Amino acid sequence: MAREHTPETFRAQIAELCQQIGSRALDQQLEQWLEQHHGAQTASYQGLRAACIAGTKAGWLCQREGGGIRYGRIFKPAPELRGFSVDVVDMHNVVGPHHRHPHGEIDLVMPLDEGALFDQHAAGWLVLPPGSAHRPTVSQGRALVLYLLPQGAIEFTGE
Repeated sequence: MAREHTPETFRAQIAELCQQIGSRALDQQLEQWLEQHHGAQTASYQGLRAACIAGTKAGWLCQREGGGIRYGRIFKPAPELRGFSVDVVDMHNVVGPHHRHPHGEIDLVMPLDEGALFDQHAAGWLVLPPGSAHRPTVSQGRALVLYLLPQGAIEFTGE
């Protein structure tokens, strides 16, 4: 039986993941751990991907649009999310606005087109450390990207 995808079931999925992440540092070790336990071949990745696709189609994810990007913050930081905010973006061959991650960022890359890349990364996890900055870029097609921001912190630089 197919799982029903709602904002509530999605929050429960994310809360479970955030509890597993716990207070780990946002670094290469966390990225490796996420790939090992929640990588593209796992049921947890497939469940998150299915929820993001369903939420985008239903309109409760990626409710805003600007600069060729559909986006939206679905959850603000909360204790059951270990202080992470949760955003999902829908990008198709586009470069997003430059921004900085004061406390780091955890990205789940979910290609919708085969071969689509986010910042040159295929399906799976990317962890950007505190103080990192980039212009989020999807190339070679369309992808959804879920991102977790500690304390919801992001600084758009205007660069």
